[in-house]
Amino acid sequence: MSPDVDLTAPKPGRHALRDWLLSLDSRLFEVAAERNWPGAEPVLPRLSRSANHGVLWFATAAAMAAVRTPRARRAAARGIASLSLASLTINTVGKRSVRRPRPVLDPVPAVRHLKRQPITTSFPSGHAASAAAFATGVALESPAWGAVVAPLAFSVAMSRVYTGVHFPSDVLAGAALGAGAAFAVRGLVPTRAQVTPPARPRAVAPALPDGEGLVFVTNRAAGTADRVRALRAALPGAEIVEAEPADIRAELDKAATRARVLGVCGGDGTVNAAAAAALRRGLPLAVLPGGTLNHFAYDLGVEDVRSLAGAVRRGEAVRVDVGRFACDGRDGIFLNTLSLGVYPELVRERDRWSHRIGGWPAEVRAAVRVLRRGEHPLELELGGRRHPLWLLFVGNCTYHRLGLASGRRLDLADGRLDVRVVHGGKGPALRLLAAAVAGPLTRSPAHAAVRVGRLRLAGVEPGTPLAYDGEVIEVSGEVTVEKLPEALTVYRPLPHG
Repeated sequence: MSPDVDLTAPKPGRHALRDWLLSLDSRLFEVAAERNWPGAEPVLPRLSRSANHGVLWFATAAAMAAVRTPRARRAAARGIASLSLASLTINTVGKRSVRRPRPVLDPVPAVRHLKRQPITTSFPSGHAASAAAFATGVALESPAWGAVVAPLAFSVAMSRVYTGVHFPSDVLAGAALGAGAAFAVRGLVPTRAQVTPPARPRAVAPALPDGEGLVFVTNRAAGTADRVRALRAALPGAEIVEAEPADIRAELDKAATRARVLGVCGGDGTVNAAAAAALRRGLPLAVLPGGTLNHFAYDLGVEDVRSLAGAVRRGEAVRVDVGRFACDGRDGIFLNTLSLGVYPELVRERDRWSHRIGGWPAEVRAAVRVLRRGEHPLELELGGRRHPLWLLFVGNCTYHRLGLASGRRLDLADGRLDVRVVHGGKGPALRLLAAAVAGPLTRSPAHAAVRVGRLRLAGVEPGTPLAYDGEVIEVSGEVTVEKLPEALTVYRPLPHG
């Protein structure tokens, strides 16, 4: 693909505005070349070289991810995705569509020159596009991290003029393209702020200025030590109990007897146990994410100690729905999902091997073994007829697909169960994939979805695994699933007008 536009080639007729802009661009370049930039000489050329091939931004993203906060990791990932889209656009369209020579280096002091001069066309600046894309992507997810990265991105963009390899307009065009790429990525994968659930229905909860009356139980196995330290500093009056996984339920029950507010830090299984204890005692719940997935906390809009502590101090809370299931005289609750079929089989198979070969290898091995089976893992009676199914999924409230992002709940008190099934048949992997990418109310020969308030499953064979919030039990006979609307009061920061 050859360039089809040459900014410097004369064209018939008068082009006063174009000529004036090019002349202005050249004068600005010469002014920048003649100007003394205090402190820039030892920094900007090195900074410019470090940004070659995005090395600087990949290193910055790695440093952000090392902070180990969810928002920092998401911001780093969004920055890299934005940079990748900007680089792809520049290299496939930008550089090939406009033919513009690089500036003449004569006005630029030799000490500023790069050791290796770029040989691509000048318009637009790829370095400026990458810098702007990364910084904008980071800022869209986390304004605080964006403020940290922005000066670095600005310096990289300015270094391209300082070293004489770009005209100012090249840098401005590249920066605009990079920022546009970041917004395009946001359109495909919305930021967490775009999908924060509504702050309704609001609930009355105790305001605990220093945390006194809050008993917080944390799961040691979830790697919560740093969160515990931050929690002690933010709410010094709170009582914090660090428990081993085997003792979590007992410690939660004991904590609920003496607490005004029950708190929990751990994964979804730990949060489920805390919600059950809070419901039995009629206590509000304070949830701090501390596991691998943390679906409930993130869908609620709570990500870190600072946001949760602020809500506890101010008494800001909402009511949320709880899912309830019953079978064989036993019952339980779920805050996220309940499922039968492939997923419980995957969990059980994964747990069987994870301690031997590690988490991800065990996930892959489990998926291969389960999906290669010829028989249907599940048969249920629905509407008086038996149906072979690969999966039955029940969500506590409706899961929405936003762009290319995974499903999230925008309302945790909608009074509905989000029920989806993948019908039995050949090609389970393709059927499951099709169901995963489908909308919430689609129907096809392979899968279907409905929203209901109550669900009855009959004819469940003995020993059938049922997964709820990451836990797996065996059920048989009849399983009923229903909603407990607005049953649980949970702290979360509320918007202030």
